[in-house]
Amino acid sequence: MRPAVRPLPRRAGAAVLALVAVLGTAGLAPPAARPAEPLTGLVNPFIGTQNEGNTFPGAAVPFGMVQLSPDTGHGTGYDYRHEHIRGFSTVHLSGVGCRIGGDLPVLPTTGEVTSTDNARYAASFSHRDESARPGYYRVRLGSYGGITAELTATARTGRQRYTFPATGKANVLFNAGQALHRTVSSTVEVVDERTVRTTITGRGFCQDTRPYTLYTLTRFDRPFASYGTWNGDRISAGSRSSSSAARNGAWVRFDATRDRDVEATTAVSYVDAAGAERNLRAEQDGFDRTAAAARAAWERRLGDVRVAGGSTTLRRTFYSSLYRSFLSPNVGSDADGRYRGWDQRVHRARGFTYYQNWSLWDTYRTQAQLLALLAPREARDMALSVLRVDAEGGWLPKWGYGTVETNIMTGDPVTPYLTNAFHHGLLTGHEEEAYRVLKKNADGVPPAASPAVGREGNGRYLRDGYVPYLPQRPRAKPGDSDFHQGASATLEYALADGALATMARALGHRADADRYAARSRAYRRIHDPDTGFFRPRDDRGAFTGPADPARSPGFHEGTAWQYQWLVPQDPPGLVRLIGGRDATDRRLDSFFAYDRLLADPARTAREVWVHGPYDYYNADKYNPQNEPDLIAPYTYLSTGRPWKTTDVVHAALTLFTDTPDGMTGNDDLGTMSAWMVLSSIGVYPVQPGADVWGLSTPVFDRVELRLDKRWYPGGRIAVSAPGTSRTDRYVRSVRLDGRPYGRTYLTTADLRRGARLDFAVGPRPSAWGTGGQDGPPAVR
Repeated sequence: MRPAVRPLPRRAGAAVLALVAVLGTAGLAPPAARPAEPLTGLVNPFIGTQNEGNTFPGAAVPFGMVQLSPDTGHGTGYDYRHEHIRGFSTVHLSGVGCRIGGDLPVLPTTGEVTSTDNARYAASFSHRDESARPGYYRVRLGSYGGITAELTATARTGRQRYTFPATGKANVLFNAGQALHRTVSSTVEVVDERTVRTTITGRGFCQDTRPYTLYTLTRFDRPFASYGTWNGDRISAGSRSSSSAARNGAWVRFDATRDRDVEATTAVSYVDAAGAERNLRAEQDGFDRTAAAARAAWERRLGDVRVAGGSTTLRRTFYSSLYRSFLSPNVGSDADGRYRGWDQRVHRARGFTYYQNWSLWDTYRTQAQLLALLAPREARDMALSVLRVDAEGGWLPKWGYGTVETNIMTGDPVTPYLTNAFHHGLLTGHEEEAYRVLKKNADGVPPAASPAVGREGNGRYLRDGYVPYLPQRPRAKPGDSDFHQGASATLEYALADGALATMARALGHRADADRYAARSRAYRRIHDPDTGFFRPRDDRGAFTGPADPARSPGFHEGTAWQYQWLVPQDPPGLVRLIGGRDATDRRLDSFFAYDRLLADPARTAREVWVHGPYDYYNADKYNPQNEPDLIAPYTYLSTGRPWKTTDVVHAALTLFTDTPDGMTGNDDLGTMSAWMVLSSIGVYPVQPGADVWGLSTPVFDRVELRLDKRWYPGGRIAVSAPGTSRTDRYVRSVRLDGRPYGRTYLTTADLRRGARLDFAVGPRPSAWGTGGQDGPPAVR
C-alpha cells in the first residue's frame, strides 16, 4: 500500500498551493482536460524503503547537506517493515549498501528519562499515521502519549516540529553516541537555555575507514524548563556537558501543558562548530516557510522534465525516480564557502559550491549523465570538487564519504565520471587541469602514504595488459583491493582508458589518445578462447578458477556472464570476440531468457533475473539489481536487433513500482533511479565517459527535458512516441530534428544542440537500426 501524502503542514496557506501550481505548469503542458498537478504530489519517498532499496523517506532539498529522516534500526536507516523509530538523524545517503551516517538521532519523549539506548527508548509508530513528500515528513508516534513529529530541511539545516500531548515533561533526546555506523567519540553540550551543541566523530563504511567529524548546533524556539546529560547508563539531571567514546547524549525538557508545539533547527558542518553556527544563522526561517520553500525547490527541479501519456502509476514511479536522482552528491561547504578537504585542512570554495559523497563505481554509469543534462550548474561544481580532492588530498577519489576516502569498490570509476563532465562542457577552463590529474591516475599508483588506492593493479596492468587475480594478497590499505577482483578490475580499467582516449583526442593529445585507445582493448587479454568468456588470470598469467562462467571468481559483485558485456568502449570488437552478431545475439537471448521474457516479461524479471538484493554470484542471467550489467540490454543494438533492447528494457522497468518495495536492488545514490529515468525516456548513455547514447522505445507518448542554455544552446530535448504501449513498443522509424534517422545512437553533441527525436512505433519489429553500421561505434 502506498503511504498517503499528507496535505501541506498547517499554516502553509493557499499561497504555497498557488506557487506550486504555477511551477507545475512550466515546460511541457499536460493535456488540456487535466488540471496541472504539482509534481511533488507524484513523488512517493517511501519507494525503496523495503527489500533493501535502502532509501530514506525523510526531508531533504536537492543535493542538501542535511537529510533529516527517521531511523528504525535498519543498517542504513529506515525499513518499512519495522514498527519503532529510534530517532530522527541528520545525515543519510540514498540507497547505500553498508552502514553509514545516521549521526545525532533525536527523539521526542515524555515522562522521566530512564534509558540511554535508542533501541530501548524507541517509539512505536504505524504507517497509517505516517506521510511524506519531497522536503517534508510527518509521523504520529504511538508511544509517550502520542507525539506528532514533523521534519523539513534547508541545504544545511533540519527543522523539527514536535506536538506533544499536554504534559509538563515533554523531552527531546539528543543521542550523540549512537549512529548507523560506529561512533568513535562524541561531545554534547547544553550551551544556553535554548541551544544544544554536539561534536561527533565516526567511521566505517563496509569496512573500517578513516574517521570524520560532524559538528551540529540545535536551537529551539523557546527556553528549556530543565535539561541533563547521560554517559553510558549514568543519567545526570542538570548536567550541561558530557564526552564519551560510548553511549553519550543530552535531554532537554519543556512544559507543554498549554503550548504543545516545540520547534527546533539543527545545523551541521563538517568544518567546525563555528561553521554550524554560521549555517544556522544563514538559513533561518519558520517551519512552515521552510517546508514551503523545500517543496517549491523540488517543484522547480522536477519541472525540468515533463511527460505526457502513461498511467498515473507510471508517472508516480518516474517522478519518484527523478526525485531520488537529485538527492546526491551533497553540499559539503558551509554558507561562508569553507569546507574540510581530504587533507583534513580547512579550505574555501571560491566561485563554486563544494560537494562531497562520491559513489563513483555506481553513479558514473547513469546518474552522472542525468545530472549533466538536468543540473549542469551543480554537476560542474561537483566535477570541480572532485578536482579539489586531488589537489588537496593528493589523488582522485574512488568512493568518498564526507571528508575521507573509503576505497570501497574497484576499478577506475573517477575517469569516466570526469570525462563525462568534459564532454558535456562542464569543465570549461579546467580541461587541461582535469586531463593532467586523470593522466596521473591512469598511468600511476598512489604513494604508500596516500589513503587512496587508485588503480592499485596498474603496475601489472600496464606491463601485462591485465590485473592478476590474487585473492590471498593482503590489503595494502583499508577498503577493497583490485587484486581481489582482477578480472572485473581489468575490464573497468579498459573502460576508463577508452573514456580517457576520447578526452585526449578532443584536447589534441593525439599520442596519448592512441595509447589509451590501444589500452582500452586490454579486455581481450582476459578472454579465454576455450570457454568463450572472460576469466581471471593468476600471477603467472594462467587462467584460474572454475571454467564455468557462472562460478568464475575475480569479478566484483557479479559473474563472467554479467561482466561479459562491460566493453562499452568497443562494442564491435566485443561482438567479433564472441563470434559475430548471430552468436552474440544467441548468447544475449540465453542471458536474458528471451523466449520466456516474450511470454511473460514481468514474471521473467522477478523470477528468472532477480533472486535477492545481494545475490551477486553463481548466476548466468541478467541482474538488473546491480551495476555491472546495467548496460547489457543495449548490446542488442550492436547485433542488429534493436527491438530486443526495447523488450529487455521494458521488462526491467516493471521492477520499478510506486510501492515501498518498488526499487530494484540498492539505489546507490540515485544510480538505479537514473537508470529508470533514462531508460523510460529512451535515451541511455551506452558509452559512459564518452559521448554515445543508445536509443530504445520510450514508455511515454512525449517527454520534454528543459535544459540550461548556458551549457545546452538548444535549450531542450523532446522525445515523442505517440501510441507507445505494452503491445505497440517496437520502433518503426525515427526522425531526428525532422529528418529520417537510421542509427540506434546519438552523441552528446546532438543532445547539446537540442534534439527533437520522434519515434514511430508499432506491434512488430522493423528493419530500423539493423544495418551493420547502425550500432554504437568503438572508441578510436
